[in-house]
Amino acid sequence: MKAYHDIKDLHFSGEYMMLTIDGDERKFRIKEISPALERASQNERDVYEISPSGYGIHWPLIDEDISIDGLLGIVHTRELKRKTA
Repeated sequence: MKAYHDIKDLHFSGEYMMLTIDGDERKFRIKEISPALERASQNERDVYEISPSGYGIHWPLIDEDISIDGLLGIVHTRELKRKTA
């Protein structure tokens, strides 16, 4: 199974979460992406799981999930199928 995103090098520094997504280094303000991560201790932030599919990241100690597409601002829409009479 090919991963949807390649996620590496996730770490926190001050008020930022940094990680590499598909080869590009990204930096996000923690308070802008997750109130739960903002309130979490460093230990709680450091315990995370990257989904095997590359869709997202889960922090089990605080039960928080973040989708990579959400971080990148990618919006998925459903195609509407027109019914025929």
